[in-house]
Amino acid sequence: VQLQASGGGLVQAGGSLRLSCAASGRPFSRQTVAWFRQAPGKEREFVAAFRWSGRNTYYADSVKGRFTISGDNTKNTVSLLMTSLRPDDTAIYYCAADPSIILSSIQMSQQYAYWGHGTQVTVSS
Repeated sequence: VQLQASGGGLVQAGGSLRLSCAASGRPFSRQTVAWFRQAPGKEREFVAAFRWSGRNTYYADSVKGRFTISGDNTKNTVSLLMTSLRPDDTAIYYCAADPSIILSSIQMSQQYAYWGHGTQVTVSS
């Protein structure tokens, strides 16, 4: 699976951005798809995940209520709508996918087999 992340940019605090992760090579609908982010000097951290089966969603506590992850199987994409952005959301955002992740591992970046290149999100104060 090849993943392509897009939609990053510069936004003021309180603003919104939508990131998209497009897949090619295999049906996205058989993958768990997640977003991770990495800020300068920090470890990569889980942001949100989407499972096509049941269209279940999972979020890090830091983004609950502000970010929404969703999937569009007609476009083979998973999107992350980010609202009420804060300066501490500034990071490079990566999408990842894997066909066989179990629920207890969904926040573990090392469990994901496929990764896209990151997209920079910068939130100014």
